[in-house]
Amino acid sequence: MNLRRDVFQALADPTRRAILVLIASQAMTAGAIAANFDTARPTVSKHLQILTECELLQQEQNGREIYYHFNAKK
Repeated sequence: MNLRRDVFQALADPTRRAILVLIASQAMTAGAIAANFDTARPTVSKHLQILTECELLQQEQNGREIYYHFNAKK
């Protein structure tokens, strides 16, 4: 059974909304996203994981880097 997170619950967090606004204009790596926040990088990674599980973000591997893209269709 594949359980997914609730999209509305994911959007309720202000940090996750800020991440979506940041990524809406261009794809970014986790490090570039974390540089825009005063929280620890693992905390930002957890937010990215939640947004990816909700299919609001898509991951694309380019060499050693993983770029996060906004999924406008969702």
